[in-house]
Amino acid sequence: MRSRDVIRLNAADNAVVLPRGGDAGGTAAGITILDDIPPGHKIAAAPIKEGEPVVKYGRKIGAALSDIRPGEWIHEHNTRTGLGGGDDLPAWNDSARTDTEPKPSGERKFFMGYPREGGPPGVRNDLWIIPTVGCINGEMRSAVSEYRAPEWITSVKVLGHPYGCSQLGGDLAMTGRILAGLAANPNAAGVLLVGLGCENLALPALEEIVRGRLPSSRFRSLELQSSSADDAGRLLGELAESAPRERVRCGAGELCVGVKCGGSDGYSGLTANPLVGRFADRLVSWGGALLATEIPEMFGAEDEIVGRIRERDVYDSFIALDMWFRDYFRRHGQPIYENPSPGNRAGGITTLEEKSLGAAEKMGSSPITAVLEYGEPKRGGGVQITFGPGNDLVSCTALAGSGAQIILFTTGRGTPFGSVVPTLKISTNSDLARHHPDWIDFDAGALLEGGSWNEATERLTDCVLRAASGERTQNERKNIADIAVFKDGVTL
Repeated sequence: MRSRDVIRLNAADNAVVLPRGGDAGGTAAGITILDDIPPGHKIAAAPIKEGEPVVKYGRKIGAALSDIRPGEWIHEHNTRTGLGGGDDLPAWNDSARTDTEPKPSGERKFFMGYPREGGPPGVRNDLWIIPTVGCINGEMRSAVSEYRAPEWITSVKVLGHPYGCSQLGGDLAMTGRILAGLAANPNAAGVLLVGLGCENLALPALEEIVRGRLPSSRFRSLELQSSSADDAGRLLGELAESAPRERVRCGAGELCVGVKCGGSDGYSGLTANPLVGRFADRLVSWGGALLATEIPEMFGAEDEIVGRIRERDVYDSFIALDMWFRDYFRRHGQPIYENPSPGNRAGGITTLEEKSLGAAEKMGSSPITAVLEYGEPKRGGGVQITFGPGNDLVSCTALAGSGAQIILFTTGRGTPFGSVVPTLKISTNSDLARHHPDWIDFDAGALLEGGSWNEATERLTDCVLRAASGERTQNERKNIADIAVFKDGVTL
């Protein structure tokens, strides 16, 4: 039920959303409001006894701490998470597999991209400098400031990070994998790998990984202790000369799009996330890939996710990845339900289950076809889950490292954030879009006013394809393009 007064997302829900809030004594969809309710927060649509489930999205998002009357505010004061320290994850059940297939989206779509030898096209024609170690970030930024790229190169970026030295074992290997994954991103027309010469992540080791993913025409290497930063300009020039100079027409099925939410609010699961999910289903129907991550923000939504997995090995990989992050929390003495953030709670999100179910809307309804390790390249098309935490910058770097050419980033509270690939910020509400037009690329807030979902999906599709064809996103206009490497180990 969607009206101007209240939003019920599923017939089974006993928690409904007041999109504009409400004052005590007022009414919404025939329910008398008992408390002053902030916009985007929930009230009870029926009596909920102490200990009974609070239901939204047709799923349990928590349990009542006390009796809750119809019209009463539902939030932290009277609702607790159902998550704990256990590992009660859904079992494999062959009979529960979804049979849904992405429906053809009608008209075939295209974008103008840069062809890449042996791989999908890029939506940018960048040159990327990837340091193996953090102590040379500044030196390489200085070298880039002296280099003048030819007009067919869209930008030159230094993917600076603080790691690559004083790391051991699996932690060091993870850094190598994500840097190699970024090197293979199709938006990079050419990649210059730069090492110092004495770091743990030795340049030859990174070269070996990259060589298995990229043709030699697309990367060069430079070791500073045995050469000079002045050589960077010459090597960048060689890479630029090998790069294509014109965009060509590409089918939209050649796109790999990452999805992420950050600075969420009570509207995230109502507008922007399900709208991105509709686009995701379109993309998959064209043969494209949809990458999702932020595994800790899947805690509590595992039933929903597992129900979309058809293959036992994909299920096993997802459960193992979910368990890895649960163990990661426990190793550091942290509860697995330590979310949502203060901003999320202020926006109306009460429990991690509620946040996770809303976040899962970004993946649409198509089957989940693969689970990827950190830095592992995507496997064909379809919805795929990749290793990554909830942190915006770390998880978006993971998406780019698995091949995302564009990231759709939904937000209700706003952020100027930008990854190393074009990052389309989609606002959950129009107030944010009006307040920060320099941050937001697309406003999904009209859906709160009864806007057409089909029309909004068409507009978002057009927005994505324009960005893929070269229209700069807000983060690109401000030259915001950062990466962050996942860290799980000692620093020497």
